Amino acid sequence: MQGQFGLQPSPGAVPGAPLAPPVAGGVVAGGAGAVSPVAAEIPLPPVPVLDEEQAVEEVTRLREDFFREVPVALHLTEPQQEQWIALARQQVEQSGYVIDRPQIMVVVDRNPAVQRLCLLLAMPGHADWQVIGGTRVSTGTTGRKYYYITPTGIFTNTVDRLGYRALGTKNENGIRGIGAKGMRVWDFGWQWAEKGWLPSREKGQIRLEMHATDPDFLERRLGRTASEGCIRIPATLNVFLDRHGLLDVAYEQKAAVDRRFRALLRPDRTPSPLAGLAVLVVDTATPSPDAKKTAAL
Repeated sequence: MQGQFGLQPSPGAVPGAPLAPPVAGGVVAGGAGAVSPVAAEIPLPPVPVLDEEQAVEEVTRLREDFFREVPVALHLTEPQQEQWIALARQQVEQSGYVIDRPQIMVVVDRNPAVQRLCLLLAMPGHADWQVIGGTRVSTGTTGRKYYYITPTGIFTNTVDRLGYRALGTKNENGIRGIGAKGMRVWDFGWQWAEKGWLPSREKGQIRLEMHATDPDFLERRLGRTASEGCIRIPATLNVFLDRHGLLDVAYEQKAAVDRRFRALLRPDRTPSPLAGLAVLVVDTATPSPDAKKTAAL
């Protein structure tokens, strides 16, 4: 089902509910045959839509902020940027996901030899897509019981699920699994994933999330498969995405009418008009006649 923001999740992703519910209307019977209107739902604010020139200006600003605010950022060569864009376009086309406004997308390559993330600007029509930058990540690993392989597909941060923030508490091993207190956790719902500890690769369901990891012991190990199925990202990237609202276009709308979403979002945020809601997970280790490889990244 095509959503209001021009998106259609892949078969592996949980479809989002419409982000702007219809206004309720109608009448109810009152005393002595009187009729009074049913209160209309509060309309959601419109989604910002930039033209091509405005989008290029905004992505240039975001790129400057990215390399200033994310010290672990990776500088990608022009051929590498072209490869990431080709991977993203292919995933979008194969899934039927519609891009009808300029928006930021997060692309993750789960290939064990890659384990990288790329932040890019997706454009509607034939306009050029642009890369902002990349970082190392960790996705699901194999060979450990109850560790799942991160599923591929397009996963969206819709308002039918409310994400949360890390409490910064440690587990029995002294590890803050989802990062320091206040780190954002993006929740993409229940997804089917391969059981990495079984040769048969039988599938089970996991709660797919993207979050930071322990800043003292695990963040330095990003760049290799390690998680139980979620996507681990650097803390500074977590803050960058959170502060600029780059996956929160639906949350920003909902926050106008729902205090739960308002409470989750940072009070000091500066939401970008290019905000989107999609994370694409690809695997360049999987043979594909059209896919370009990013293993050299």
